[in-house]
Amino acid sequence: MEKIPPTTFGGDLSSLWRLDTLPPLRRLSWWWWWWLIVLPDAENPKRSRQLMVLWSTKDAPHVRVNEHDWKPEGRFHIDEDGRHTLPGMVCAWWYDGKDMHEPYLMRELRIAAMDGQHPDWPGSGDFPGSGAVIPVSEDDLSMGLADDGSHFWLRCKGDDSAVEKGAPRSFDLKITPWTKAASSAAYSNNVFGNNMGYDIIRLHACKCQGMVDEDSVQGSAYFQKVTVQAPSIPWFWGFLHFSDGTYLDWFIPHASFSMTARDSRAWKLRDIARAPLKTAGLLHDEKRGRSERFERCEVELLPPESDGDCDSRGELLPRFSIRVWNGRTQVGLKVRASNRAHWKFDQPTRAGLVSHLTYNEYPLEVESLTILDEKGVRTLDDFDWVHGNAEHAWGLLH
Repeated sequence: MEKIPPTTFGGDLSSLWRLDTLPPLRRLSWWWWWWLIVLPDAENPKRSRQLMVLWSTKDAPHVRVNEHDWKPEGRFHIDEDGRHTLPGMVCAWWYDGKDMHEPYLMRELRIAAMDGQHPDWPGSGDFPGSGAVIPVSEDDLSMGLADDGSHFWLRCKGDDSAVEKGAPRSFDLKITPWTKAASSAAYSNNVFGNNMGYDIIRLHACKCQGMVDEDSVQGSAYFQKVTVQAPSIPWFWGFLHFSDGTYLDWFIPHASFSMTARDSRAWKLRDIARAPLKTAGLLHDEKRGRSERFERCEVELLPPESDGDCDSRGELLPRFSIRVWNGRTQVGLKVRASNRAHWKFDQPTRAGLVSHLTYNEYPLEVESLTILDEKGVRTLDDFDWVHGNAEHAWGLLH
């Protein structure tokens, strides 16, 4: 029997619209809200169409984002009731199952963020965590959580240059809870020293419905709200959404020779050797009715096949072999990237040097999957669909 989804989002969402949980550090502090929308692809069910939207600011005098010179003017301001106004950017990419529209949206805007308890909030603010991020723009590029906690809204419009190349003009989406485990906010906070650290809220899996131009769509969604203030080092990360509401992710930040990379070329010999600084994974297993954390994780970056897929720039795309396990459950899978979106960050630092980070996002096609536990084995055949996204970043931004 199909489980009834919760009516509201769970967990602690009280700091969802605040960026002052850690004192800012010049050149290191980075804040963002990030949605990744996953929609089925009727033409190729093994793949998915995906939309990424990011509302972000950085405490830095100058950052080059791809080919855009961004010079945030002033630090963000917080009024006595907690409303934030900040110099920011709204960025997005859209993968339609064949072509990657990158950027779909890239605009430098003033951004306001407030919760439902602010005197200027137009609603009741009854649900703890209600509020919104509202860029100051003629177009509606907002995202927020309704007063009753039942849904988020997400609206964005593409830049003319992307629409002229075949991307949709607009998205108007409603995001609702899926399962209690995956749609409850997961909060993590850690301070390493000298105020360096991170503060993160995640919603691992939600349902999504709405309109893409005039087309009605349904799919799933993943959310992060992040404060990070430490040098950005290389990492592997990714997640999968399963048709029954199961969720899986993996994460390996690592030290490697790729920290010295200065460009965004997809393949380098320096990617071969790496030393994991941490390994972690998470499985919200809907069939077993339990959540499992993994401290053991392996990610192997497989070279592209000679006849493999290429991204929109003609570069061959990677494959990944991933394994997470603990004393009760192990998960192994192989995935291939169906396209690539990447963001280049170049930030001037001390002594006239420029630090660099290349951040890659890969819509995935799952080639094989095995979930083994004390109750048996499951494979891809046990699910109607499995869709997700992987990240691989290199460089050292500081």
